Amino acid sequence: MKARLELQNDRRLARVILTAPKANILDQQLVTELDAIFISLEGERKLRAIVIESEGPDFSFGASIEEHLPDRIEGALARMGALLRRVASTPAPTIAALRGRCLGGGFELVLACDLVIAEESATLALPEIKLGVFPPAASVLLPLRIGVAPASAAILTGESWSATRAMQLGLVTRVSPDGELRSSVDAFIEEHFAALSPNALRKTTRIVRRAIVKALEEELPKIDRIYLDELMAHPDPEEGMRAFLDKRPPRWSSSES
Repeated sequence: MKARLELQNDRRLARVILTAPKANILDQQLVTELDAIFISLEGERKLRAIVIESEGPDFSFGASIEEHLPDRIEGALARMGALLRRVASTPAPTIAALRGRCLGGGFELVLACDLVIAEESATLALPEIKLGVFPPAASVLLPLRIGVAPASAAILTGESWSATRAMQLGLVTRVSPDGELRSSVDAFIEEHFAALSPNALRKTTRIVRRAIVKALEEELPKIDRIYLDELMAHPDPEEGMRAFLDKRPPRWSSSES
């Protein structure tokens, strides 16, 4: 098991917990388990919040590199896109609770959530460009979340953000002291959601997500095709991932695709 669900407070709070050592790599098994968990939550009408959190020191190191090699990438993109659409259509506000590093596909999972609460020492990054590829879902969602200019900088450079910097950009909702993440999340839910009508909360959540849902349904499939048909037609993506796995510098091609 790489993910588990805990329903608490008379089914008013759901915790979806990533449990895969060492760093919650979003491989086929974990993505499949997360998808099944979110399917199981579709009928939970009492929910006031769904929290995605992690065991261990890091939220997620992102997607499986091996599953992004040419012979497996199409299925990996399809599964991830389906999961993000499922998260964005779940019937309660979603909160990503971050500690440690949140990278690549883990960052994309966070972007499908409504709110983000992060420990002060947490860091976020989209390092795909350093492997000769790009993050499809983040390319669609991050500009919607924080604007085109800072999103472009993050995607084109792979630079890492602190939790404070991510809050300044509008992505992180609240920064928690280190070691107090769960209590900070619980306090946020109690402060903002406990007294609200569950019906109004569900309906409003659906409304404020419209741009995110539309992007995942209409734009992400187009970006995935560019990734598969154009980017992966060049030798650099495989070289970048092989170099990462071999722990050596990549040898980029001088050819154009």
